[in-house]
Amino acid sequence: MEYLYYLANASLTLRAVQFLHARPRTPVSFITVIHQIDGWVVRIKLRGHLSPQEDGDIRAFFNELGISYEPPMRVQMALWSLEAGQCPVDVMRRYQVAIVSHGSPEREEIEAFRQQFVRGLGYCPETLA
Repeated sequence: MEYLYYLANASLTLRAVQFLHARPRTPVSFITVIHQIDGWVVRIKLRGHLSPQEDGDIRAFFNELGISYEPPMRVQMALWSLEAGQCPVDVMRRYQVAIVSHGSPEREEIEAFRQQFVRGLGYCPETLA
């Protein structure tokens, strides 16, 4: 079972990651966080199936934060490559995507990416707010 959502900014992405960490009984296999110029892609892959109630709860939460996402082929290939165990740096180079985290993301990883990106630009774009 998997969820793939598009979120508008870093704050919503952090909320999503915190939500999943607060649900230790949810059998998360991995979470992938990708930054794009106009938003963030969050993929959650589970080890098994959830009850209809748990599935509905997760979908409701993510539908409040963003929208269900159908990635373009380049992003889909990057997601498949990561799932197959390829190195995130190699996947970033090959598919030209900014992989912020793959595995079990921590708030600090997303914050560090945001700070480094803002420092390089000299201003904070809306997607990094």
